[in-house]
Amino acid sequence: MSYATQKLAEEKVFKDPVHRYIHVRDQVIWDVIGSKEFQRLRRIKQLGTAYLVFHGAEHSRFNHSLGVYEIVRRIVDDSFKERPQWDASERLVVLCAALLHDLGHGPFSHAFENVFDLDHEEFTRAILLGETEVNEILKRVSKDFPQKVADVIAKTYPNKQVVSLISSQIDADRMDYLQRDAYFTGVSYGHFDMERILRVMRPLEDQVVIKSSGMHAVEDYIMSRYQMYWQVYFHPVSRSAEVILTKILHRAKALSEIGYHFEQQPTHFRGFFDGTYTLKDYLALDEGVLLTYFQLWMSEKDPILADLSSRFVNRKLFQYIEFDLAKDYVKMKELEQLFKRAGIDPEYYLVFDSSSDLPYDFYRPGEEGERIPIHLQMPSGEIRELSRESDVVEAISGKRRTDHKLYFPEDFLTADGKKKVLKKQILELLT
Repeated sequence: MSYATQKLAEEKVFKDPVHRYIHVRDQVIWDVIGSKEFQRLRRIKQLGTAYLVFHGAEHSRFNHSLGVYEIVRRIVDDSFKERPQWDASERLVVLCAALLHDLGHGPFSHAFENVFDLDHEEFTRAILLGETEVNEILKRVSKDFPQKVADVIAKTYPNKQVVSLISSQIDADRMDYLQRDAYFTGVSYGHFDMERILRVMRPLEDQVVIKSSGMHAVEDYIMSRYQMYWQVYFHPVSRSAEVILTKILHRAKALSEIGYHFEQQPTHFRGFFDGTYTLKDYLALDEGVLLTYFQLWMSEKDPILADLSSRFVNRKLFQYIEFDLAKDYVKMKELEQLFKRAGIDPEYYLVFDSSSDLPYDFYRPGEEGERIPIHLQMPSGEIRELSRESDVVEAISGKRRTDHKLYFPEDFLTADGKKKVLKKQILELLT
């Protein structure tokens, strides 16, 4: 028996609060889960700083990755089983891609990426193809198997049907994180009838379609996603924490560049400060490492680094107001000058942040960005794009919603001390 078809002597299960059980029978999948690169995902939260708003949101990328794997396993082993349009030889590659799609995420993923100009998708590819335990396991299937898995995740795999299971507007990734994030944050928005959607999924040529009888379950899914983005993912308090986290890393990097002597040398960050980091450096970072440094930096002599670190660790976050930079550009310049006069560095304490989401869209020729729309299979066999049949989806298709906030330390402006008149002037401008 080849490694690709090797089964465990007894099925392994993970008890899961969302899917009840996650089932593993393939030796390859079991070995990948046990690799150190995959186990690292236990130490990276799925929702980054959201735990400072929703105290239950402590779940990890590890939880989510297993969930995506389980959804895809159910699709290919149950919904698609023995259907002529599904190529069963693609089963293992799509299961591995589902399990490993988030492998390259770093600590507090997007904030960390933005500071050091990194891309977690590039790191996913590097882990899959580099000198790692995951690569060694995948190569036991075949020499080119790691590349195949990487291609599915990168959306360059020739079988677009396989790609759409991992990355489309109704993929296993989204179906898991919406339900999982709703469960752990305690909100009701992310719940939808996944069982119904899986029952009406059909493989068709180079795509996956939904039977038209399942259209209302898909509408519910899209509205759930819409609500989750605005009630959870873009929550302004969570964004405030992310702003502070970003500024901590910016400050540490800036201090390193001018030769500042840290009380606690940021050994884990050196390669990222000067651009000489390696894959090994990246894999050595997790959120426990960052939080340890933040606690140590609370005692640094640099007042900005110490204050920002203390704010994050002790949840003393910035206040915020609605603020459109395009319209209020002059006010922003005035505020920056007033902050400087008040002895508050606007680079770190006056931060504009913007959030944007497009809940659903269909492909428009000539526009940037690949979109794999949701297609319905009508009783006649005709394929119709979802928004052409659903009034609910048509109402929000192509409509991007954007939210603008300005973050600042209100406590600095209300505390007793010097320059009271100036700080009062700043507060009047902000409020």
